[in-house]
Amino acid sequence: MVECNSCMDSNGVASPYQNCKIVHWVRHAEGIHNVESEKNHDALLSPALLDAQLSPRGWQQVNDLHKHVRDSGLLKRIELVVTSPLSRTMQTATGAFGQSDESEKLPFLAVELCRERLGVHPCDKRRSIKEYKSIFPSTDFSQIESNDDILWKPDHRETPEEIAARGVKFMNWLKARPEKEIAVVTHSVFLLHVLNTFGEGNKSEKSNFFKNCELRSMTIVDGSISGSDCPSKPNSEEVPETKLKLISLESA
Repeated sequence: MVECNSCMDSNGVASPYQNCKIVHWVRHAEGIHNVESEKNHDALLSPALLDAQLSPRGWQQVNDLHKHVRDSGLLKRIELVVTSPLSRTMQTATGAFGQSDESEKLPFLAVELCRERLGVHPCDKRRSIKEYKSIFPSTDFSQIESNDDILWKPDHRETPEEIAARGVKFMNWLKARPEKEIAVVTHSVFLLHVLNTFGEGNKSEKSNFFKNCELRSMTIVDGSISGSDCPSKPNSEEVPETKLKLISLESA
């Protein structure tokens, strides 16, 4: 179990950062689009892969991850599960972090900011929120403003700069959450940009994509604030411009 009496720097040394929290990043389990794109990358352009679901192997990966988070005690510590509002991520989130007594009251929150790279590929286009609500009744969609997917464009693929900027917004949103330990179920390209922007230490970890259903535990620390309590929630009017960092922890 990760203690949060103090934050750790990249060398595992206690550091006087304040307002840190633990985030368990998870890439969604294998989707049918992953299977098809391994055969032919152009398959990602197929309308048949709209909002791609998990593959049979993906469901097995979800079951394995659920066993891990349950048996390790992680499921008891997490206070919130944030998920991208696509079928494969919500299937992974509810499957891995639900299904047991420990997760009976665990909230699931869908957030657009942590979606996969937007545009062109139908597999990255979401369905209507009205449809999702009947499929994922335990997920809170109140953070999403539009019923239809107005972010995905058929003729514009989100640029690396746009993804990185979205990642910054998501990290600031995540930092402002009151929970101390959060799971985030998202996508490989989004994770890559978040780690490249905020990560430190092992460069190979930052540059590599997450494997399907891989979990990595990290601490978000605000290097612009000094203090001894971790995490804390200082008065937002007194907080200077933040310098957020992601510091890897040993797997939970």
